[in-house]
Amino acid sequence: MCIAQMVVVGLLPGATVFKTLHIRQRWIEHLLPAIGIRVTVQGAVPDFPCILMGNHRSYLDPALIVRYVLYSYPVSKAEVAKWPIIGYGTRITGVLFLQRESRESRRETLQGIAEKVRAGFPVILFPEGTTQAAPQTIRFSIGGFKLAAAAGIPIVPVAVEYRDPADYWVGEDSFLAHFLRRFRQKHMDACLHFGPALQHEDPEWLLKETQKWIDRELLQIAAGF
Repeated sequence: MCIAQMVVVGLLPGATVFKTLHIRQRWIEHLLPAIGIRVTVQGAVPDFPCILMGNHRSYLDPALIVRYVLYSYPVSKAEVAKWPIIGYGTRITGVLFLQRESRESRRETLQGIAEKVRAGFPVILFPEGTTQAAPQTIRFSIGGFKLAAAAGIPIVPVAVEYRDPADYWVGEDSFLAHFLRRFRQKHMDACLHFGPALQHEDPEWLLKETQKWIDRELLQIAAGF
């Protein structure tokens, strides 16, 4: 229903990306509680152009962040665009696609991020490049940090965690199998912790400080669960 509504709105005279993203926002606000997802949020949610750097647990991570960060553009792996229904929805609702194995795609994605931030939008990036289940983060790719350092773009760290590790989408599990298995549960509890905006001309500093902040918050969230 949401996808159809956004397609119709996009065809109307005077349609803007803000109208389409507003529909997406409203749809996610209703969808998450409807399927039993309960989210606890801590920290100041950014309302300014920035790159949100988060750890990556599940295909749900972008939706959780988008729920609270208005008009944001997630960066997703290119395979998602081919998923039934969801893939089409992501293509028309503000997602930047990345082919991780392609240097050209990585370059174009960084250009796309810069353009969206210059246009006034927050962009959501997962520098681990894959979902994982370790207690803390794994190696971060530096590309987004180099862009932020060179262009003076603020980075906002985001820690994403789920109460039940079974909610992580890792390994060889297919999207449909994982979705059907997990959403038989009555509730799914998740936490989002938003950190302070970081700016620096040294990308290594930005990477280390972002990763350090997220690692600390993940341990705090796990202790609270």
